[in-house]
Amino acid sequence: MITSTQSLQETAATSVPGDLGWHLAMVLRGYQTRFEAAVAQMPAGVRGFQVLSAVVHREPPNQQALASHLAIDRTVLTYLIDTLEGAGVVERIPDPTDRRARKIVATAAGREVLAAHENRVAAAEADLLAGMEEDDARNLGVLIGQLARNVHRAQPGANPCEAMDNL
Repeated sequence: MITSTQSLQETAATSVPGDLGWHLAMVLRGYQTRFEAAVAQMPAGVRGFQVLSAVVHREPPNQQALASHLAIDRTVLTYLIDTLEGAGVVERIPDPTDRRARKIVATAAGREVLAAHENRVAAAEADLLAGMEEDDARNLGVLIGQLARNVHRAQPGANPCEAMDNL
């Protein structure tokens, strides 16, 4: 844990090109392990959680917008939605603006399932950050969010799952 400006500067001075990638990969590995365990009971696992979370929090207007937001192939998304619909956590309804399209909405049970899993994910994230000062952990979240948005703007079609697969 870095607690002073001096030790932060010393750490930065000893970093070499490539360290950022290794650091990010190690953090991602630690996060992935905890996240997968937190959502193990979710229908369709990690992907099911991502779909349900996007449906609840982002309210995409139709299935195509959902696929685009999650950077998931539409065919794969169809199977995920089939699984989630079979579990009773989402349903397909006609898009009010285009009857040919379908909007995916969470059921009441789906919202309960998501809330329970979000509590597990929050605990997993807190566990990952447990060795950090509270302000440092909060700042890390803000900085990582800024970096992620910058990368997304520069590469809007980038698939984060593909990056994880290639680690």
